Amino acid sequence: MNFTEETARAKVQAAEGAWNTRDPERVSLAYTPDSVWRNREESVTGREEIREFLTRKWAREQDYALRKELWTFGGNRIAVRFQYEWHDADGQWWRSYGNELWEFADDGLMRRREASINDVRIDEADRRILGGRTPKELPLT
Repeated sequence: MNFTEETARAKVQAAEGAWNTRDPERVSLAYTPDSVWRNREESVTGREEIREFLTRKWAREQDYALRKELWTFGGNRIAVRFQYEWHDADGQWWRSYGNELWEFADDGLMRRREASINDVRIDEADRRILGGRTPKELPLT
């Protein structure tokens, strides 16, 4: 699999859309059965562990809303930057910033994902990711 700018952007938008469903089963199907992840300090291998990880993630990160943006691509790899907002069980809102490195198998499924993420406390009034992406939404800042 070799990406063009068009196919890389489409892959990023498809990932954003899938993750915003907060459906661990649906999201897990985008990864190879033996996919390897590093997410923050956690390592995950295989679809079952991916589903378990995502189930825990979205139970903790309530009202999760995500934006992804293509950073660069080459061959079968894509680099993405992202932001997402969520609140914890106590009602504290957070904005999480990060970068992901993706590597794909020939069938288009992701076989490797490495994510570095930082969290910043925000007031609910400072939220800027509200629901689905709008057609004229500005790039991440």
